[in-house]
Amino acid sequence: MYPLIRFAAETARARRLPRLGLGEAHLSRHRCLPSDLDPWRELNNGRTLTLYDLGRIALMVRSGVDRALREAGWGIAVAGASIRYRRRVRAFDRIEMRSRLAGRCARFFYFEQTMWRGEEAASSVLIRSAVTGAEGIVPTDKVMAALGEPAWRPALPDWIAAWIEAEAARLWPPSR
Repeated sequence: MYPLIRFAAETARARRLPRLGLGEAHLSRHRCLPSDLDPWRELNNGRTLTLYDLGRIALMVRSGVDRALREAGWGIAVAGASIRYRRRVRAFDRIEMRSRLAGRCARFFYFEQTMWRGEEAASSVLIRSAVTGAEGIVPTDKVMAALGEPAWRPALPDWIAAWIEAEAARLWPPSR
């Protein structure tokens, strides 16, 4: 089940924090709850992605993206992800999450997020998201114009560009 109470709390907290510029990182703190665990008593991989959702949503609130999307009648959907797990997160561990919008291409936005357990990176995810409307995927230039930031287009790091290239080479639809 989606953690609606956490979602409401994170959104309310984000609305009280100072506004962030595009590309700036949002820092959030979470605790691994028993309801987040898999049968091996570690943070479930699906719940990890859900917690990353909470970080992106708070980032979008703080940067004003959520308001622009609502005003235009748009939504945002995950269109791809690549995640690395490196350290276990167990019940009641405190984690710190850093979320930032890394850049964009013509169709997608790229978010980089990392969970830290103390000084160690526990996991990191690259999320490709598409803004969607009645016409399908909304070009990022149109979204940036709605945000009043049409010139914002930082160079994507080489590793993200390589991921985009690898995803483009991936067979779709997959064979049965």
